[in-house]
Formats: sequence, structure tokens, C-alpha cells
Amino acid sequence: MFKFIKRLILCALLLAVAAAAAIALLGYGEYKNITDQRSLTSVLAEVRAKEHFTAYDDLPGTYVKAVVAVEDKRFYKHRGVDVIGIARAVYVDLRDKELNEGGSTITQQLAKNLYDINNRSIIKKVAEAFIAIELEKVCDKSEILELYANSIYFGDGYYCIYDAAKGYFGVEPAAMDEYQCTMLAGIPNAPSVYSPTKNLELAEQRRQVVLRRMEE
Repeated sequence: MFKFIKRLILCALLLAVAAAAAIALLGYGEYKNITDQRSLTSVLAEVRAKEHFTAYDDLPGTYVKAVVAVEDKRFYKHRGVDVIGIARAVYVDLRDKELNEGGSTITQQLAKNLYDINNRSIIKKVAEAFIAIELEKVCDKSEILELYANSIYFGDGYYCIYDAAKGYFGVEPAAMDEYQCTMLAGIPNAPSVYSPTKNLELAEQRRQVVLRRMEE
């Protein structure tokens, strides 16, 4: 009986490894397909050519710290994909029996936005991870944050930090105060929910989450 169980476990492990390998291969193929249609170089050039592109040096330090704290606290320790973060997210979701944690890094979110990857199939998710890894090879961390701020959706039709800062607060990004920085850092998690023009109470609750993450 013990030998049978041992063999059964071994077979299950082999099947799991084979499935993971197949998914990785399919995901890599999808990554190649996506980037062959639009190269990473051209996509990055499109973002940097935006009329109101905001340079990293014009992003307030408070905003940068807030984004890293609430979206990807291990941002400076990984190279695009955070295995520890994914494991933690899976654990929290299983413990709470609901999807509370995403596990996506800032770089993965950037990859998703650059290529408008809305299909959340596991193959697309793997392709997104490959793009994130490639992004980390060609961009340093400050460039990743710069591109993120210029391509993330902030609600109300604002697809970059300049438009969001001007639209919500009437100021340019460099002039944002602590309140405005922490408010904008929280919106992209769910723009239709946390937009201050839609529901200021929920937006403020999300800002408090940002502040707690920064304190932690």
C-alpha cells in the first residue's frame, strides 16, 4: 500500500511538472506573438511620446513611495515577477476564501497596460510575466515607475498621472501634496470604485489603506 501511494504521489508530481511546463511553453509562445505584433521598443516609444509625459524626476517622492507600498512592496527586490508575492497572495486568498490579493507586480501591471492584456487566462498571465521580465531587462526601476505613472488608468478618462493630477486637483504632478499623492496612488486598484468624483468616501477609505501600507 505504501509503495502504491508513493507511486501515486510521484505520478501526480510528474503530471504537475508537465502541466506547468506546457503552460510556460504556451505562455512564452503567446508572449512572442504579442511582442512580434508590436515590439516592446515601439510600445515604450509610444508612451514616452505622450503630450503630457511626466518624467520620473517630476513625480513627487511621496507618490512613488505610496505606489510601491500599496501595489508592490518588494518592487526593488524582484526582476519583474515576485514569486514570494504570488505565494503570499495565494495563501491570503485561500485563508480568506476570496480574492483579496492579486500578486501582480508593478512591472506586470505595466506590461498589462502597455499591451492592453484584458484576457485573464493563465496563458495570458504567463505571457504578461514574460513581458515584465523583458521590461526589467531594458528599463531600470525608476523608468518602470515612470512608465507606470504615464500609462495606468486613474478613472474619469485619465490614463496618465498628468491628466489625473490636473483633472482631479488642478495641479501638475510635481506640485501635488501628500494628500493628493496618496489619493492617486490608491485609485488604479479599482478606478471605477475609487475615483473621488464617483465616491469620495470610498476613495478616502482606499487612501487610508495606502497610508497604512506606507507606515508598515
